[in-house]
Amino acid sequence: MDDEAMTARGRRAVTGGMPPGRSGGRLADEVYDTLLGQLMSLRIEPGSRVTIDVLARELGVSQTPIRDALNRMEAEGLVVRVPHAGYRIPPQITRHRFEDMLEVRLLLEPAAARRSAERASSEQVAGLRRMLEEMAELEGGNEPMAYGAFGLRDAAFHDLVALSAENQVIREALARLHSHVHLFRLHHDTQVTHLAMAEHEDIVAAIAARDPDAAAYAMRRHILRSGERFRRLFDEVEGAEGVAVEA
Repeated sequence: MDDEAMTARGRRAVTGGMPPGRSGGRLADEVYDTLLGQLMSLRIEPGSRVTIDVLARELGVSQTPIRDALNRMEAEGLVVRVPHAGYRIPPQITRHRFEDMLEVRLLLEPAAARRSAERASSEQVAGLRRMLEEMAELEGGNEPMAYGAFGLRDAAFHDLVALSAENQVIREALARLHSHVHLFRLHHDTQVTHLAMAEHEDIVAAIAARDPDAAAYAMRRHILRSGERFRRLFDEVEGAEGVAVEA
């Protein structure tokens, strides 16, 4: 997928509408993006049940692209099929899964940023800057859909860094993690968007300057700081559960 198409899909994923006149496979992609946006914004809550016929009515499409999108999401672990009852949204990731995911990102993403600084085309650098501009427009939005939209742009930003690194194995490995889906589902925290923006800007500046060491350092720092922000959410939940047990 080229940079413009990736950005366009990120926009569509948060609108909830289905454009007319799409082919079956393309429409399934549109449905997938829309459902992903609803997951990111917590419009579809963890543990909730979704059915093909209800989604078809809500999105105004036939059941076939809904089924195709849900089958894809099931294969990726984003939904769970319930026999004779549709699909269920899985619970939030565990702390252990979160820590494992963070470890993998620290291995892969600084390397991708380093290669991006060496290999990114001028068009790809411009695409990263455009993505930052779009994210700035959404920064601090209080509405869940705005938060979900920021999360989707965040995912697209990291994917574009991996794409510009010209290492398809790293890009595919990061895509399979679905780290941004799981992280942004943890909590609607607008502070996450504000702090991430400055870190993204440092990454883009290093890539644009063709400074591999600085790009790798900026990406590693971003992932570590992001990990600290989301780790506090687990601390808060565990603290609240401890208080509940004592009571």
